Amino acid sequence: MRTGRLLFALFLATLLIPYGSVATQAAAMEIEGSSSMEVRLFPNARTYRGQQRSVISPSLTLEPEFVYELDTGNDRFTLIPFARLDTHDDRRSHLDLREANWLHLAETWDLRVGLGKVFWGVTESRHLVDIINQTDAVENTDGEDKLGQPMITYNLETDWGSFSGFVLPGFRERTFADDDARLRGPRPVQQDDATYDSSAEAKHIDFALRWAQTIGDVDMGLSHFHGTSREPRAVPATRADGTAVFVPHYDQIDQTGIDAQLTQGAWLWKLESIVRTGHGERFAAAVAGLEYTFYQVSGGISDVGVIAEYQYDGRDAGAPATLSNNDVFFGVRWTANDTNDTSALAGALIDRITQETAISIEAERRLNDNWKAEIEGRWTENVPTNGSFAGITHDDHMIIRLSRFF
Repeated sequence: MRTGRLLFALFLATLLIPYGSVATQAAAMEIEGSSSMEVRLFPNARTYRGQQRSVISPSLTLEPEFVYELDTGNDRFTLIPFARLDTHDDRRSHLDLREANWLHLAETWDLRVGLGKVFWGVTESRHLVDIINQTDAVENTDGEDKLGQPMITYNLETDWGSFSGFVLPGFRERTFADDDARLRGPRPVQQDDATYDSSAEAKHIDFALRWAQTIGDVDMGLSHFHGTSREPRAVPATRADGTAVFVPHYDQIDQTGIDAQLTQGAWLWKLESIVRTGHGERFAAAVAGLEYTFYQVSGGISDVGVIAEYQYDGRDAGAPATLSNNDVFFGVRWTANDTNDTSALAGALIDRITQETAISIEAERRLNDNWKAEIEGRWTENVPTNGSFAGITHDDHMIIRLSRFF
């Protein structure tokens, strides 16, 4: 009951948050952001004893954005806190700073210092080269939500492309569902007892470099990362009470990646590929595919994009487990091109050997200038007893989200 009151109070508070900008002679403050009311629906019975029985699991989020810019336009301070209160998963109720940084802009270069988010990649079904930020795994199962990463970033624009250097002084551990939560997996994760290759543990300083350039119709990037892997290995362990658990272990790795996208009319040809050392034997992984868009379908204004991608991963047992070692992805993207920005994306990831399948659907529509409705669905099919999704096969779920932007 107390958690419910806190959730309701947080949501009501967001309705009172002002938005817009506040200007002075020397600077301007912009206040934006969003809040959301979300419900996760689990139609199937729980898999493991001790998990929550609830079919309906509500939560609320708040993510304001404060941007303070000096009148010269060369210096900008950004603060984006994030908060979620969840009724059933204590670990999903959490606070984070997605961004808290200072940005200085010069004519051909810029410098950013503080907590930030960086995204690399072009493919739809898996983002292999995206390695700077840690995944906030309690937020969603699609891996799109990221924790803020401490960083010092220098970007230089030249005729030969954009060069970026990253110093990453501090590591963020991955978040996992609580012991009694849905989507927990076959064993609880003892995330507070994580172990590391480096004696500096979470204080290890990581480094990354990236070059990006557009050559004709091709947008491409080359990157290299040295430091603590964002993917933990799940090490089996046993608690004092006999409960079997997994303990995350974070290795030191080197990863070199390439991402490229070729645009030819309605065709998009996409590639992400990496080579990584530090997780067992050196291995390569790649995602390659295409997207073709049919414009103004049936004489209307909507567009339909068809997506096909293949996933390969050559890692051995010394690396963190992956769901995408020999899979194909098929998807359809529909964009209404209306004033409400209505769109939908449906996709299926299929194991080529076992036919194990993960299906996802996402749709969204703006209700007015401040409100947006979203719906997501995640479920599995043809899951064998030893399949990649065997631990969560009963955790098919739907998410309904109502967001207010301010």
